[in-house]
Amino acid sequence: MTLDAETSATITGYRPQKAPPEWDHICGHVRMLVAASADRSPYRVERLLTATARLAVWCHRSGLPDDPEVWLRHETIDAFVLTGCTDLAPSSAQTYRSWLRHMRATLAWLERGEQAPPPMKAPKTVSPPYSPAQLSRLRSWAERLPGQARSDALALMALAFGCGLTAGEVAAVRTDHLRRLDSGAVVVTAPGAQRLIVCRAAWEDVLAGATDQDSDNFVFRSRRAARHAKNLFSSWTARHPPTGGLPALSVRRLRASWIVELLTARIDLGVVAAAAGMSASALARYQHFVPALDEPTAAALLRGRNG
Repeated sequence: MTLDAETSATITGYRPQKAPPEWDHICGHVRMLVAASADRSPYRVERLLTATARLAVWCHRSGLPDDPEVWLRHETIDAFVLTGCTDLAPSSAQTYRSWLRHMRATLAWLERGEQAPPPMKAPKTVSPPYSPAQLSRLRSWAERLPGQARSDALALMALAFGCGLTAGEVAAVRTDHLRRLDSGAVVVTAPGAQRLIVCRAAWEDVLAGATDQDSDNFVFRSRRAARHAKNLFSSWTARHPPTGGLPALSVRRLRASWIVELLTARIDLGVVAAAAGMSASALARYQHFVPALDEPTAAALLRGRNG
């Protein structure tokens, strides 16, 4: 099984917010279980990591062997839900149970060497990008916002559309993760991302100001204390709806717009895929948003330069 680069990076870089002392002892098993089942799961890999890590910690503290086979027994999962999830709402605890039981079922199929069950999820779809006109008007709207709202809106657009970061990466980036080169380019070191991330020139000025700050604050919503604040994006966009009939800001749509802009510029697919943390084949889902070249441009590209 081969996972895409973004999923692999999420798994290998995962660490609970308040990692317990035993985390370093059990983290390998947690990541292995999620990596083995993620491709056949209808659930987001971040959710599988959270549930599996919590199960593993509970098992360790309950004196059970640090053995994934023991962790995923039906009786272990049920005991965990009943006694290890008392701080969760009943519906949330049952959701954890569903995730873990599906993981067990998936791994059981694979272990017995039988044909794996078909993925229980629809084919991945991509969020539609904003049009160039919408992006221009959204930036103008953001620049007219007052105070902190202006900073947040521009930071969100710069990180997601200017750099192509995912929602988790946008949430995690601090000013200390930004570096301005002598050329003026801004490089972002997103936590957990093992790839070169360079901000588009049109958005460098937004992030350049953050690189000059003395304090190491989050770039988006700098006044928060927690990386994974609840409803981090939805609560902000709900309070700041764009005017003039413009759609709300969405990290997924901004990132899609970044990908489509790069593809429209005919930048090498391998370069785009590496920058996005995706496989080149995954970019095919965005191709129908990319405008076709006019005939003279296509002909010039096909002809190449003489000499």
